[in-house]
Parts: sequence; C-alpha cells; structure tokens
Amino acid sequence: MIRNKGALVTSIILLGICMCLFFPFPNYQMVNARVSFMSFPILTDEGYVLLGLLGSALFILALIFLVKGLKKFHLLSMGVVLITFALLPILLMTIYQETFARGIMAISYTENGECQFDVVSKDVLQGECHLELQNRSNEAVSFELEFLDDHLTDNGQRIASLMNVAGPYYVKIEPNRIKFIHIKELLDLSDVPKHIQGGGSSFIHIKIIDGETARIL
Repeated sequence: MIRNKGALVTSIILLGICMCLFFPFPNYQMVNARVSFMSFPILTDEGYVLLGLLGSALFILALIFLVKGLKKFHLLSMGVVLITFALLPILLMTIYQETFARGIMAISYTENGECQFDVVSKDVLQGECHLELQNRSNEAVSFELEFLDDHLTDNGQRIASLMNVAGPYYVKIEPNRIKFIHIKELLDLSDVPKHIQGGGSSFIHIKIIDGETARIL
C-alpha cells in the first residue's frame, strides 16, 4: 500500500500547511475573490494574491507526493483528500463553537444571505436583505452587523454594502438558537457616487462587531 513513507509524510505536512494558510475561522478568507482554487483566493479586486498562489502550488505538490507515496488507489486517495480538505475545517469550526467559543466567536452562518434593491426614485433605493445566523453557545450574543461586498462589479459599483447607509444594525441571538434576520430600509444614495440602479445579490458576506472584536462571515 505504502511505496514511499517519506513522500506520504511530506504530503500530510503540506496539506496541513495549506489548511492553516486560509482556514475559514474566525474570518471567511474568500471575500473579494474573483478567482479561487480550493480554499485559496487567487485573484481579488486588488490583484493577484501571492499567498493564495503559494497555497495552490503547495496543495498540488502535496497531491503529487501523495501519489508518489502510495502504490495504488491513487484516484481514491486524492478523492478522500479533496473531500477531507473541504469538510474538515467546517467540522473543526463546529466543534470549537459548540464547546469553547464565546461571544461572536460562537456565531455561524447557516444560510447564504441575499439582498434585493428596488428603485424608489433617482437616488433612493429600497434595500431588503435576508440572513440566517446561529448562536452555538449557551449564552446570548449581541453584536453590530455590517454588510460587505463580495467584490465590486466590473465598473466598480457597490451592491450589498449599500445597506450600511441606513446602519448600523444591532442583532441579539439567544443561546443555541438560529435567528432569521430580515432588514428592509429606504436608502438615500445621493452621496454615494457609485451604486447599482436596482437588482440583487446572493451569497452575502457580513462583518459582525462586538467592541474591538470583529469577524467576517
């Protein structure tokens, strides 16, 4: 089964490094990613991400060492690695949040949020957003919520972050509860130089803030 123990150990070490480079906790690392590979952002609005390119190269190198380290079952082993690499961070995050996490560290995104913007007048939009968050701790958690743009449109227009014009928004979630959050506001965008003229956005990212502590989900 094992052809080269050294190559196999090297593969495991490289995979561990890759997982640590962009571990999705406490912050989601893929915000603003236009191009990505596995969990590595390759290209954002600011340009190429060198650390993401390095992580991608190390991940591919880890798979090469994995194949060199095993005599057979190469495709099966790579499939197991890909699934584990995708699911293990989520499992570790859940275990931590349900045992040791406190405050906003115990908050998780349970459903991808979405926002819809409808035109009311020239510089006024009605923004409506739906989110679902879970408090995995045994204590109530209160925090301020801000909306983030995944990335700007091709002409630099803001989308979800326009909701912050009517903010800040304050949220409280009871212990071990899932909370559906519905926010509907009239947005005066006369002072916002670049904004959409209606439309919507899904897979909304948010920032939650408690004092000096903040997280991006």
